[in-house]
Amino acid sequence: MNICVFLSAADLDERYTRPARELAELLGKGGHTLVWGGSDTGLMKVVADGVRETGGRLVGVSVAFLREWARPDADEMVFAGDLAERKALLLARADAVVVLAGGLGTLDEVTEVLELKKHGLHDKPVVLLNTAGFYDGLALQLRRMEEEGFLPVPLSGLFLLADTAADAFAHLEESVVGPR
Repeated sequence: MNICVFLSAADLDERYTRPARELAELLGKGGHTLVWGGSDTGLMKVVADGVRETGGRLVGVSVAFLREWARPDADEMVFAGDLAERKALLLARADAVVVLAGGLGTLDEVTEVLELKKHGLHDKPVVLLNTAGFYDGLALQLRRMEEEGFLPVPLSGLFLLADTAADAFAHLEESVVGPR
């Protein structure tokens, strides 16, 4: 399974790195491929390290202006012309999407992926890993949009909010691979 992970390239506290590493180890041990922004810094590095160390593959999709931060030992590294192309390539290479803690870039990525799914332009599972309640505010806003008629599809069809890496991974396996 090719799993796109949207997340921060910033160095973050252990409360964010520990669950990211747990998810990475599940991906790697399962023999899956991480499709990510390609950076060798911060939380992106934590996840890539965890996948690499446990047997998974790394497919990075970066942009030219971030080339100096690209991971040198990725199995494959693609450089998009701009951020919009990068998002499209990341989604195209993925069977599923997991969103970890991140800043404006991550917020941009998750909202685009949800908008595309809302319009039926992909049917890939999307999981928000709600580490330390990080996505509580976004989930509240999305529920309000749904309750007040701004969303033509139910939220339950757009994404899963998972509290743990194990829950996120189990949802991906069930959604993409199917029940065992």
